[in-house]
Parts: sequence; structure tokens; C-alpha cells
Amino acid sequence: MVTLTRMTLLRLLLLAAMLALLLFISSLWLPHTGLTDCGDSWQPCLTFFHRKPEPPFPEEAELPKAPPLTEECPGQSFQARHLLAYLKSSMASADDVMLEPYLQSWDELLNFMESLGTMVSFFSDKVKEKVILIRVLSLKRDLEAHGKRGTADKSGPQSEALRSIRSMVDAELKEGVVDFSRRTESGCRTLLRLHRSLLWLKLMLEGLAEGPDSDGRYRTPGELSRAAYMVALAPHHPWVLRQAAEFLFLALPDRPFFLRLVCARSQREATPLLHAIIHALELVHSRTQRILAEHGMLELP
Repeated sequence: MVTLTRMTLLRLLLLAAMLALLLFISSLWLPHTGLTDCGDSWQPCLTFFHRKPEPPFPEEAELPKAPPLTEECPGQSFQARHLLAYLKSSMASADDVMLEPYLQSWDELLNFMESLGTMVSFFSDKVKEKVILIRVLSLKRDLEAHGKRGTADKSGPQSEALRSIRSMVDAELKEGVVDFSRRTESGCRTLLRLHRSLLWLKLMLEGLAEGPDSDGRYRTPGELSRAAYMVALAPHHPWVLRQAAEFLFLALPDRPFFLRLVCARSQREATPLLHAIIHALELVHSRTQRILAEHGMLELP
């Protein structure tokens, strides 16, 4: 009789624990203040899902004037003035993104990432591989185009196929290089991965440009990087990579280090320059997004 009573009690306790867990999990899908706070009604009401939806293709505007950067920041590889110049050059053609200045922007962003320590190589090494791959594909096309013109042509390899993002997409679609059902080493697939990483960096910089909360506390770069990762990259990464990324967020330098990378001595001094970089990144990202979306390439395997 005692054994039976204990078994019944254990079963009741187990059932109560399961019900409590079910209620907790269900509560994550319930808005804390109103239905509009959580976007999709089937999306968890967690902090990293509270980002308000943005227009898919925001209207473009002139680049805001950043604080004058007449000199390079001494003792570091990343130079904000170079990044802004490359981003501006990449938008020289209306409704398109020029490819080489775009890749040069990534060269500078890689300098930024590598300045943050060896742990960031988790991301930067993959980004560097993709930048190199697009350049290799571009060089290959240049050599092929040069060969077709013959040795008498002294103009040098000047293939138009990879001159810009739009021309690359058109050329690879025409040649059947892009596969929508399986992975291929195409320029378009590689570009999509860079495109997602650009969003991650843009969102992180947006957080660095924000002011303190109501308690006067600034969010740490690790917190900002993790929040940006959950929006831009985590949905496309397997569980193992998402767990590995957590170690990166813990190892990031403090906020003053990030401010020094843009030659700023205070948050107030850094904010205008950060806003200029963020806006330039947004313009490049929105143009790239538009081109990829036109051809259904936002989910290439």
C-alpha cells in the first residue's frame, strides 16, 4: 500500500512538472504587452525577435556627411575613411552595386573584424574565403574573355560579366551556373553569404551607435553582436555553429575598444561617424537585397 501511494505521488509530481514546462514554453509565444509586439503570432516573444519589421527596400538617400577624417587612425589596419570611400564607390551605378569596390569594402570590414581578436576568425575566415572566391571567379572570366579576343587585343582582360552584382547575376543565370535546389560554388550563392554577414555587421554597429538605457547602461559589444547574429545569421546556421558563436560573443572587446577603431575618444564623438557607416552599409545592403530578390535568390542552398 505504501509502495502504491509513493508511485502515485511520483506520477502526480511528474505530471505537474510536465504541465509547468508546457505552460512555460507556451508563454514564450504569448506577447507581454500586446499582440503587435511580437510580429508573427507563432513567433516566440523573445527579446531578439522584438525588432520592428523594416521595409524590404527602403528609399535611398544621399550619404550623410561624416565627421572629417583627413588622417588615418595610426597603429591599426582598419580605416573608417577607406570603408566609407569604398562603399560610396560601389554605388556609382544607379540601381546596381559595383563589384570590386564592394569587395574592397569587405577587405576593410575584414580588417575591422580581425582587429577584434583571434576568436572572431570564426567568422572572418569564412568571409575571407568568400571574397577570394568571387575574385577568383572574376579573374577566370577575365582570362576567358581575354583569350576570346585574341593576342592582338592589347586592351587587357576586361570582362563585363562580373563588373557589378547585377551583371554577375544575369551572367550566371544565363549560363546555368546557379542551382536553386543544391549547393554550387557560384558567385551568386557566395554573394548571398556575404550579404547576410553584411547585415550582421550593420546591426551590430547600429547597437554601438545607440545611447544608454533608462538606467544609463550601454549594451556590451557581446550583447549587441549576439542580438545581430540571431537576426542575420543564426536562422541559416546549424545548431553546432550557433553554439560555437556564443563563445565569440563572450570574447569580444569592450565598447571603448570599438570606439577607438573609428578614432573616437567618446561615445558622443563616435556616434556621427557610426551613423554615416551604418547608412552606407544600409544602401549597399538594400540594393543587393533588391537584386537578389528579383531573381528569387535570397534562399539559395
